[in-house]
Amino acid sequence: MVSEFLGQLTLNVGSHEPTFPTVVPAVDFDPNRDAARIETAIKTKGVDEQTIIDVLTKRTYSQRREIAFSYERKAKKDMITALKGALSGSLESVILGLMKSTTQYDASEIRGSIKGLGTDEETLIEILCSRSNTELLEIKQVYKELFKKELDKDVAGDTSGNFAKLLGYKLRVANMLMALYQAGIGVKGTDVPTWISIMSERSVPHLQKVFQRYKSYSPYDMQESIIKEVKGDLQKSFLVIVQCIENKQLYFAKRLNEAMKGKGAKEKLLTRIIVSRCEVDLKKVCSEYKAHFGESLQKAIQEHTKGDYQKVILSLCGPEE
Repeated sequence: MVSEFLGQLTLNVGSHEPTFPTVVPAVDFDPNRDAARIETAIKTKGVDEQTIIDVLTKRTYSQRREIAFSYERKAKKDMITALKGALSGSLESVILGLMKSTTQYDASEIRGSIKGLGTDEETLIEILCSRSNTELLEIKQVYKELFKKELDKDVAGDTSGNFAKLLGYKLRVANMLMALYQAGIGVKGTDVPTWISIMSERSVPHLQKVFQRYKSYSPYDMQESIIKEVKGDLQKSFLVIVQCIENKQLYFAKRLNEAMKGKGAKEKLLTRIIVSRCEVDLKKVCSEYKAHFGESLQKAIQEHTKGDYQKVILSLCGPEE
């Protein structure tokens, strides 16, 4: 059934959302000069991590690709392989993530979340439920190119029940106010298929209006209704969809705050959001973070990270505004 839903993903694909990147094309860009700097940094005794950070975090993915081509021509070796050999730990994860396009990175993170024993539902929910339908279509195509597998089949094989159906529908998308209420709070027992259909089939502007007007039909807002009506991974998925429809950048700001609660940081989560959003909307995520939590994202990162990892993450975030 999931495969059937996913087969219809090409329906209702909207246009790309506006972007608010922190990483923008470098002016006076010279890939040969940058490739030479990277090569010298890798050959330096002990590795010059700062130069690698300075160059690669201040270039877009397309510019990084040009640097990699120049590097290979000059050094006669693959730059990604050289970076893998020179770096380690969290810094390596960030830099190698930057050598993928945003879509390739999302596809790789999804693959990592469903490969091997057990499924990382949190990552799966975050990516599949926060990306637009256009982005999901691109992820689906890139996933097949990278892993020679169908994303819908892999997701269906690793998830079950209504959660699987929702993720299936979400990998496709475009009905009704009263239907949501009648399917949930308005009746005893929730009509989950109707909720899944509506949540995944309507455009973002349409659903924003639905959620604004939902309270005139129900004593609860949309998120309260979801918490009352559904449980487990399905609830988490619905909540992510609603939060992203209401304010996607605030959703990511809250996830970043979760990554930095207590001592230290959940580096995998922090890395995934910063790397995947730096060429998309990280600038707006930063402003939402400051407005909601009363301190800048950059300050929080300084408090919860250290060393080269802190430097690379802060460089991707850009200066405080």
